[in-house]
Amino acid sequence: MKYLLVGLGNIGPEYAESRHNIGFMVVDYLAQQHEARFEIGRHAFVTEIKHKGKSYTLVKPTTYMNLSGKAVAHYLTSLKIPVANMLVITDDLALPFGKLRMRSKGSAGGHNGLKHIEETLGSNEYARLRFGVGDSYPKGRQVDYVLSPFFKEEQEQLPALIEKSAEMSLAFGTIGLERTMNFYNK
Repeated sequence: MKYLLVGLGNIGPEYAESRHNIGFMVVDYLAQQHEARFEIGRHAFVTEIKHKGKSYTLVKPTTYMNLSGKAVAHYLTSLKIPVANMLVITDDLALPFGKLRMRSKGSAGGHNGLKHIEETLGSNEYARLRFGVGDSYPKGRQVDYVLSPFFKEEQEQLPALIEKSAEMSLAFGTIGLERTMNFYNK
């Protein structure tokens, strides 16, 4: 069985440690744990890992957040992976920092990456792992907030949360979406 794990983020060193790049951080962690290296592919950095007999293609779109659907559509089609076997890992302002929530579908909630994926696929019915980044920003400063680094106290908790997100992403393939949601969504 083949799975597609799409970590959302923006390329470039100025975005590397930002809240908006948590998807990149999770797939980077997975690649590192499996000694895999990302290579430049069409619309994305791509690598493949194996875990418990499953094959996972890890994708970090190079299209910037607003055009993430291009990479998603390309890899779903070229690798012949059904949408049901794709998980998108993204930041979420509506969840408190550190809250992890897997869903089988949902609205884009104002998230431009999810919005473009939804437009490209013509559906919002795809699994996503939402990583809560909180909403500690003044009115009208949402963009600055998501493009800024995590607070110092958040950075201390980040490694354990990224590890748990990676665990959830692999569980999506090994035990399935429903069981993963039942086990991890608390």
